[in-house]
Amino acid sequence: MSTTIGDPNLSGIPAVSTPASPEGDVPNRLISASKVEGTAVYNREGERLGTVEDVMLDKVSGKVAFAVMSFGGFLGIGEKYHPLPWSTLTYDTAQGGYVVDMTREQLQSAPSYGADEGIDFNDDAYGRRVYDYYKAPYWNAGF
Repeated sequence: MSTTIGDPNLSGIPAVSTPASPEGDVPNRLISASKVEGTAVYNREGERLGTVEDVMLDKVSGKVAFAVMSFGGFLGIGEKYHPLPWSTLTYDTAQGGYVVDMTREQLQSAPSYGADEGIDFNDDAYGRRVYDYYKAPYWNAGF
């Protein structure tokens, strides 16, 4: 079994065929950012917390710095966005989504912003504050 990665019409990357993993782990480990967006995020108890709205990439190193998750609100009203360190997310094939080791209450206290707020993800102090909250090693350490 194989799958096609890349779409020359969208990314300029030629499509290639790669074999599925025979070990039973996550087949097709590489995924486009557009497929990550819209994926559900759960806590360890299986409670759906939100949805990945965006992925923030460092265009120089290629590292994923944040997954921005929508959280709370109703029909988009009162919704907050939470930048999650990419390293705090684990993909769970059974759930079909990402799992973060946080409770709903912990996320309510986490750094967040509203749709009408401008956040500068290039602000190193902001990024470190987010990573410190989640007790994750900073993605840009040593640069």
